[in-house]
Amino acid sequence: MRVVGRQTIENFCVRYPEARGRMNAWLVEAEHAIWKRPADLKARYASASFLAGSTVVFNIGGNRFRLVAKVAFQSGTVMVVRVGTHAEYDAWKL
Repeated sequence: MRVVGRQTIENFCVRYPEARGRMNAWLVEAEHAIWKRPADLKARYASASFLAGSTVVFNIGGNRFRLVAKVAFQSGTVMVVRVGTHAEYDAWKL
């Protein structure tokens, strides 16, 4: 997959350095993934939640962090929309 929005992840990791390893691991996996349909993504990320508009919420780091992305399966693109802690996520209006 082609990941767009790396700066969003980087900005989050500057604020929360303890997340860097987990975020980098997710980034590497996403870049090497071939998700043709939601079931492909769900096979690897069973706890991922699918919302309206091709939005997917990834639970990262034992559910300590949330990464919200738009996944375009046909074009093979993942656009990172938002990254936050679990507590921050709970306050977002998605």
